[in-house]
Amino acid sequence: MNLSAESRICIVLLSAVGDVVHALPVINAIKRHRPRAHITWLLQEAGASLLQGHPAVDEILLLERKAGLAGFVKMAMELADRPFDVVLDLQCYFKATLLTALCRSPVKIGFDRARAREFNWLATNMKLSPRPLAHVQDHFLEFLDVIGVPREPVEWNIGPWPSEKEWQAHFFRHLPGPRVALVAGTSNPRKDWTPESWVRLNDSLQGQFGLRTILVGARSPREIALGEKMLQECIHPPKEALGCGLRRLVSILDGSDLVISPDTGPLHLAGALGKPVIGLYGYNSPARVGPWRQDPRLLIDAFHDPGESPQMTFRHRPGRMSRITVEDVLAKVEIWKKEFSQKR
Repeated sequence: MNLSAESRICIVLLSAVGDVVHALPVINAIKRHRPRAHITWLLQEAGASLLQGHPAVDEILLLERKAGLAGFVKMAMELADRPFDVVLDLQCYFKATLLTALCRSPVKIGFDRARAREFNWLATNMKLSPRPLAHVQDHFLEFLDVIGVPREPVEWNIGPWPSEKEWQAHFFRHLPGPRVALVAGTSNPRKDWTPESWVRLNDSLQGQFGLRTILVGARSPREIALGEKMLQECIHPPKEALGCGLRRLVSILDGSDLVISPDTGPLHLAGALGKPVIGLYGYNSPARVGPWRQDPRLLIDAFHDPGESPQMTFRHRPGRMSRITVEDVLAKVEIWKKEFSQKR
């Protein structure tokens, strides 16, 4: 199908900051191809905060996660007044399936049945062509093929916005480069790296490479505990920026020269900003959810066994993050220093 000049498009993708980042090239490509198209995005709170001020998103309908059934009722009422020309259901979860079913649109596009989960295929009437599992970013770009929109160039355009530059300058005023952002943790403790390793890494980054460290992330109990541990035990504690919010996190990552992160949204946000990322993977396969199109020499893959072919899988492997050593990470930092740091 082909979009008309003023198509009304609904994006259904509620949660996971990394997935929101992966969806942005789809939104930007649509706006580049059809500038007068109107894009409505159904989102929960975290993703909505990241997209504040994004020029390609015309409207955000917020599903209040904590409101439960009342949140769905409110969303149903809002969708009843908004007919769309096409719905793109990018998220194969039951809540997204329900909202896609509620949307008023003659065309609802989703994944083919083999890749859809949680009955997602029941709410869509047009499917992506069947293909093997691939990276999440590549899956999302397939939606552009269905609606006749060119993929290239792949753009995120995530900021920092001009209004955010003053805060960014103030944050880095007493933090000369080179700088490395350390992403403290994830929403899933099984994807976290060990606190003791972060302490050792922090001191090695400053002592061996002269890197100023910044600790970023949310303010979960685990991340707060890590921040306190690093403050107490590190020779030169990192600048702590936990809980700064996603828009300010964009500014911090943008001002960093390197990012070291487990499998979580800020890792993909850093990639969208064009920052070198050392990804720490053990629980999930980096073949499917690793840094997209980044130099594989910076990736630490503890998910696969030595010599094992990359697995495009939803399967998890608990307990493997502890296999990653500080020396593994420092070896990647050495590669970054030789190959990437001069390209800043």
